[in-house]
Amino acid sequence: MLNLINEIPVPVLERMHQLEQQDAKERADGVAQIKRLRQIPPETGVFLAQLALSAPEGTAIEIGTSGAYSSMWIGLAMARRGGKLVTFELLPEKVELARQTLKKAGMEDHVELVHGDARGHLKDYDEISFCFLDAEKEMYGEFYELVAPKLVPGGLLVADNVISHAEDLEDFIEMARQDVSMDAAILPVGKGLLVTSNRY
Repeated sequence: MLNLINEIPVPVLERMHQLEQQDAKERADGVAQIKRLRQIPPETGVFLAQLALSAPEGTAIEIGTSGAYSSMWIGLAMARRGGKLVTFELLPEKVELARQTLKKAGMEDHVELVHGDARGHLKDYDEISFCFLDAEKEMYGEFYELVAPKLVPGGLLVADNVISHAEDLEDFIEMARQDVSMDAAILPVGKGLLVTSNRY
């Protein structure tokens, strides 16, 4: 059985390192936000993998693939569970980068990459057990309303950047906190994670 922290396959580690270097360079070079990777830090990846591993049975999805860095972390958990992550990415150039990532990392059997707007695909997925949301911040509320009703009991919806973008996400955070069907907590992991769990 794979130890998610200490026994990550070498091709996955190598690709993670490549993306970490690319992300750091793009940030240092001042590449425009919409064009750069905008990926999670490693500590967030570890935490997401652990959450995905502990989620109930059901479909695991990710909204916002970018270079598939977070997809690899969640995919490791799904591989251990014998399942697969479905990840959605809208931008063609990032879809191509993600495809390269999954191929080089040997993760194609554990991560299904869907090119397109997740809003047009979510109707095809029910009994969602885990969702990682890391897309355009102004769309968080809309995605929450699409995903939350589809969560299985105990299902998790995790949103990134809720501390780093607290002002932009204020309405979204309040909406999640006021949802009587969900338990919600903000955790200071990486750039801040909102972790919500379906009560019913």
